[in-house]
Formats: sequence, C-alpha cells, structure tokens
Amino acid sequence: MTRHASFPAIARRLLPGCWVLLLCLPWPVLAQTRAWLDRAQVEQGGTVTLNIQSDSADAPDLSPLRAEFDLANQTRSRQVEWNNGRMQARTLHGIALSPRRVGTLVIPALQVGSSRTPVLQLQVSAPLPARRDGSAAAFIETEVDDATPYVQQSVGVVVRLYYASQLASGALVLEAPEGASLQVVGQDRTDVREVNGRRYNIAERRYLLIPERSGPLRLAGARFDGRTAGSFFDDFFGGGDGRLRAVAADQVLQVQAQPADAPQPWLPLHDLRLRYTLAPDRARVGEATTLEVEAVAVGATRAQFTELPVPDIGSDAQVFAEPAQYDETFSGASPQLKITRRFSIVPRGQGTLRVPGLRMRWWNVQTGQARGTALPDLVLAVAPGRGATTVPPSQPVDTDARLPGGDASEGGEPKALSAAGSPAAQAPWPWMALAGGLLLLWLLTLWWGWRRGRDGAREAAGSGIDTLPGAARPTVAALRRALDSADLAEVGALLCAMGGVERLEQVLARLDDMRQRDALLALQRARWGGGGDLPAIRRQLKVAFHDGPHWSPAPEAPQTGLPPLYPP
Repeated sequence: MTRHASFPAIARRLLPGCWVLLLCLPWPVLAQTRAWLDRAQVEQGGTVTLNIQSDSADAPDLSPLRAEFDLANQTRSRQVEWNNGRMQARTLHGIALSPRRVGTLVIPALQVGSSRTPVLQLQVSAPLPARRDGSAAAFIETEVDDATPYVQQSVGVVVRLYYASQLASGALVLEAPEGASLQVVGQDRTDVREVNGRRYNIAERRYLLIPERSGPLRLAGARFDGRTAGSFFDDFFGGGDGRLRAVAADQVLQVQAQPADAPQPWLPLHDLRLRYTLAPDRARVGEATTLEVEAVAVGATRAQFTELPVPDIGSDAQVFAEPAQYDETFSGASPQLKITRRFSIVPRGQGTLRVPGLRMRWWNVQTGQARGTALPDLVLAVAPGRGATTVPPSQPVDTDARLPGGDASEGGEPKALSAAGSPAAQAPWPWMALAGGLLLLWLLTLWWGWRRGRDGAREAAGSGIDTLPGAARPTVAALRRALDSADLAEVGALLCAMGGVERLEQVLARLDDMRQRDALLALQRARWGGGGDLPAIRRQLKVAFHDGPHWSPAPEAPQTGLPPLYPP
C-alpha cells in the first residue's frame, strides 16, 4: 500500500524555491523624493536655490511657491546609475527663489509624481545697503534736495546706481511713499567714476516727489535687481550666477504744513529770478512794441507755477500777451523751471508811457520766510505814429520881457521882442515877403500832392488795390525777412503797407488766395486772442506768402458799346 506525503511536508520542501522565485521577479521600485535648500538664511531681494531630487521623471508642481516667492531660473538634469545590477534613474530640479518679505517663510510640500517633498523653512532678513568703499560690486546712492519740505513743495530726488560689471539687464525701482506722489523726470543719465580706486559705471535717474500732507514721510530705499553680462571665465568654469543686486537705505522726511502767513497763491521755492530779455525804451502811437520777460524758479514745475502776470498800464496803452514758453530742467538735485513770455504794447498817445515792472510773491523754503521779487518799471518815450502830423510844442514866453522897464539885454527872447517893437520892425514889407513865401510853398505842396495822387491812382488802377497816398510799397524780400525774424504785429503792418491799406481786414478782402486768407486769419487770432501755436502760424505764413501776396484782379468795366460818359 503506497503512502502519500502530507501537504505540510510538501510545502516545507517547496518554500525555499518560492522565495528564490519571488526575489527574481522584477518588482517595481517605489519612487524616492527629497528636497533641500542651498542655504537656510537669505536677505530680502536675494536668491536661494531649492533642489528637488526624485526617481520620478515628472516635473514638480511649483504653484504653491508663488504666494511668497518670485521664481527665477529653473534647471533640470537627469542621472542614470547601476546599483546592485539594476539601472536607477534620478531627476534633479533646481529652482531659484527670491523671497518677497522679511521673516520666517515656509516652503510647502510640493507634489512630484506620486510623492511629495518635505516642508522646509527659510529665514529672510532685511537687506543691508552696500558700503561705498569700492568693495561692493554694486551700490545705490540717493540724494534728496530738502529733508524738511513743505506740503505741495516740489522735492527733487536723484538716485545713482554704481556698478562695476557690465549689465545685460536689470530694473531700478523706487516705490512711491504713502502720502506723496512720485514720478520720473527726464531721461536717465550715464557716467563713469572712480571710488576708492575702483572704476564704476553710473546710471542716474531723477524723480519728483510732492508731499500731500504734513508729518513724517518714509521714503523707501531704491532697489536694483539685474544680471551682469558675464565673462569668458565665468561661462567656461561656471563661476557665479550673474545676478547683481543693490539696495539703498530708507530715508524719513519731515513734511511741514503750509504757514498761515504765506502769500497766496502758495508757491514754495528755493529761489526766483526775474529779468528782461527784451526791454524797449521807445515806442510809437498805434504800433506794437515787444516786451519779453524771463523767470527762473528753482524748486518748481510747470504744473505748480503760476502764469506770469500781464502788465497793468490802464487806458494809456493796450497790452496783448503771447502764450508762455516753458523749459523744465534740474539744477543739481532740485527741479528748475524757466518761463519766457512776450507782451505786445500798443500806446494810444504820445509822450511818456510807464510800464509797471513784474512783481511776484513766493515762500523761501530755505529761510522759511515770505519773499517778493520785482522788476524795475520801464519808461517808454512814445513818438507820433508814422504818417501823423507832428505839431511842434509851443515855446515858453518870458512874461517879464513885456513888463515896462524889462532888461532887453538878458536872453535872446527879450531881445527879439525889443527889436520887434522898434520902428524898423513895424515896416510892412517883411510881413509881405513872409506871406508871399508861404503862399508859394502852399502852391508847391498842392502841385506835389496832385502829381503823387495821380501816379498812385494810376498804379492802383493797374493792381486793383486802393492805396494810401504817400505810402511806400515794401518788396517781397522785405516780407520774407519779416516772416523769418520780425514780430507778428510787424508782419501784419508790412502786409497792410504792401496792399496800401490801413487794416488787415482790407488785406483779407483783396486777397485772391485761400491759403493766404487762412494764414492771415490765424495771424489775427494769435494777435488779438492771445492763443495759438505761434511757431506753427509763422510757418504757415511763410509757406503761404513765399512769393508775395496774391491780389484779386481789378474788376473790368462792362462793354456796352456806348462811348464813355466822361472820356479820359
């Protein structure tokens, strides 16, 4: 009888072979993931590298990092190695992190394939300004023109970035403080200087800061974050990451309130200078005389400065103001504004005309006192207008010579009166000769006027324009010279003289060119309205009147076939 082995016995014989078979099977290896930082502490604005190594080929999910960090460069490398006869592949990810705030920041667990990284911590400290001794690769210098400004005062801020290496890219940032406005003024400037034996390139940027309320005003230091162009050795040996950073120290300004006794409108300045650039001393009745004033305000902008006032002459003359011309620059670290304005003065009568000098009230921010700047008055000798009849002033009469017993030997006028009272002076023939001479002179004047009037009428008949008797006709060359450099009032007077008329309205009525009419209308609006782009109007006049005025042809008499009523 055959005996069969029991099951436990058979299992004991097969168990060692099963273990060998299980070990030989290709079981999947669980992915291993780890993460670490290249340093545990960094300054704000600096960069720390987060390294993530995993057996998985999947990329990590970096979205949880964006809440506290700015992500810069990212690298990825893959390594393959044999371990105990097996091939094992690992992937290394490198992420450059730049913290956004100071304190203890938590780097959360990141998902990499089917695994997660451990939670990490990073200590972020406040950045320290680099020393200005030539040891730093880059540093920032900030200059404020007034540490104790007034409310609504224009404060100039100059930021200079010093860097020893050539830059490939970068950004210089100065944030606007709370309670003030900040804007960039002008273009950046570049320079080269040597600091403690080291050569630096300089990038200079200017800002305009205007405080809006009194009290302490914290101006955060400017920051720079960029990348250098690198060198051959850095690229070949892998030295440095090319990042370049610099930060300036914070500043606190003490803003003062507007004084109660300050002049209005409120104009806080470092300095104000006024001068005449065109100051005439004579004029003519009915003709425009140009007066030009220049003002230089240190510590003001165009939006803050008031317009230069128009001189108040009263009823003695008319004053027409042209639009002011502005030029904004910087004087050191302070903003500077130059204003130029022209005034056309048209006297109404001859004699002496006094033009009051310009006067402005402002507040000196350096001394903390109200100041006033004024120009001296101008005195113009006004002569009669061209074409007016000049009446000689009456000679003073010495009444003492008429009195009985007066000494006729003192002075020329008493002698003449005494000679007139002599019997020889009572002869009528001198008076008759004088009357005859005056009569002859009068007849010659009538004859000359008749001849000139007839010649002028003949010329007017040929040109179709009514002329003024005795007026000289300027040439086209004279008109071109006036359009290049003369005042617009002089250009208008020259066109009236060319047309032989008195007013620009008569010139408009006689012009046959629409372009010339439009240019002349623009000239009138600029002269009497005080507006318009004067350089553009001058260019329009030069183009339209390049070859002189185009007059309308004279109307021809209708041909009726009948003899004229009054033959020539």
